[in-house]
Amino acid sequence: MDTAHSGSLDVDLVLAPVDGSEESALAVEYAVSIAAEYDASVHAVYLLGEEVVRAIEDGTIDEEHVVGDHEAFMDRVADYAAERDVHVSHSTAFGFSTRVKSRHPGSAILDTAEEIEADFVVVPREPVSGDPGEVLEKAAEYVLLYASQPVLSV
Repeated sequence: MDTAHSGSLDVDLVLAPVDGSEESALAVEYAVSIAAEYDASVHAVYLLGEEVVRAIEDGTIDEEHVVGDHEAFMDRVADYAAERDVHVSHSTAFGFSTRVKSRHPGSAILDTAEEIEADFVVVPREPVSGDPGEVLEKAAEYVLLYASQPVLSV
């Protein structure tokens, strides 16, 4: 039995929502550190924001371009985690829906946390930059308020 963690959290899976920003890359570093400490895994969910979702739906952005950006970022995440011997899985979620009014980045993160049975969430608290790709700046407060898992906001 690991005496360093007896009586504390039992963490098998850490969720790290990302959007390709440097702030979300930093959050992944924290998630990997937590996972390494608890011999856990990390799941990175790449969130697509309102402007990107609308642009994909109306055809002004090629979905393949978005996929390419996502894959490049997730490759960086996987390389960083591999250096620390932490397994990383990933998925993509729309942080906005033109059909479901209640769908927003915070609810997408919490839905993913429940679906994958995450034990811990690391969410970046991003400055409002106005970059349409950076969707997490609107999610941190919501996640902090409503998550059933422990949350680290970085």
